[in-house]
Order: sequence, then structure tokens, then C-alpha cells
Amino acid sequence: MRTTIVLARHGRTAWHHGNRYTGSSDLPIDEVGQQQAEQLREWAIDFAPDALWSSPMLRARQTIAPTAEALGLEPTLDARLREVDFGSAEGKRLAELPPVVAAAFELDPVRNHFPGGEDPAEAADRVAEAFAEIEGGKVLVVAHNTLIRLLVCRVLGLRLNDYRRLLPALGPAALVRFRRQDGTVGLEAYNLPAGRMEIPS
Repeated sequence: MRTTIVLARHGRTAWHHGNRYTGSSDLPIDEVGQQQAEQLREWAIDFAPDALWSSPMLRARQTIAPTAEALGLEPTLDARLREVDFGSAEGKRLAELPPVVAAAFELDPVRNHFPGGEDPAEAADRVAEAFAEIEGGKVLVVAHNTLIRLLVCRVLGLRLNDYRRLLPALGPAALVRFRRQDGTVGLEAYNLPAGRMEIPS
């Protein structure tokens, strides 16, 4: 059986413009984010997923809501898809953190994750566990920036410590597509806006 899994980052929030760490802060999407959610809906109508999954965080639920309504599907809300908790960095820019903390994080964001925050390796474990349970047909999943990048590294066997260097960008509402078949998982697309990702055959 072949499973096509498309992960979408949630739409833009008010903190995106300032590149503030949102993490466990439960912000809504902003006006641009709402437009991105509508664009995702238009793409998803053609994609015709068999199932929807989502992080339970507000910005993810708001992003998937237009698609769920259009397709008449109820998303599976799974807490394992929530964003990494950034601890002392929540709501702040990297430049606003103590220089020693910022420098250590940039050197190794897993070993030197933000004080009081979640260990990214543990976040990778939980999202990989959820990912392994998503099977059958075509599935659309709405989750979060850092979490998706950690998942890509985990699935492809890349060092988690390198997630910021190897995957430096994932735009709001951008898509990542995996294909699972015969016990293997392959990455087919990364960081594409919904309007630019071809509908897989």
C-alpha cells in the first residue's frame, strides 16, 4: 500500500514578521494566515485527501479548518504534532536572548536547546511516532516549522543537530510531501507553497 503524506506548516501569525519563537504560545493566525489557509483549501480540494491530521494548537486548527469544512472531513487532533516548546525563548527573537544562550543554540540547537524548553530530540521522537501511525491513501497534516524540520531529519536519517543548517527555511503554509511504500519513506517535495505543489498521481 502506498501512502502519500503532505505536511503543511500552519499559516502566518503576528509573531512571524518579527521572527519570534512561538513554540507553545497558542497564537491565532493573522489576516495573511487566513488567506494562506484558503489557498491550502483550494489545493486540498484537488489533492482530495482521505484523512486530515492536525496539531491541536490554535494556529494549526485555524489553518486546517477551511479544508476540513470544504471536504467534510474531521481532522484527527494529535498532541504529538504540537510545536516544540522553546522555554525562555518564547515570544523573543534570537537577538533578544542572552548572547551566550544564542551562540550556544546556533552552534548546536539540540544539545544546547533553550533553557526551560523541550529537548528537540524528544520532540522528534513524538512526531516520528505519530508519523508512523499515518497510513493509507493520501493524508494532509498541519503542524509546525521546527517540528516538521525535525521530522524530515529523523525520517531521512540526518543528524537532528543539523536541522537549522540543512533545512533553513519552511514558509508559513508551505508543504512537505512524503511517500511511504513497501516499508520505505521518501521525501518528494519540501517547502513549496500550496499553489506550486503538483497533485501527486
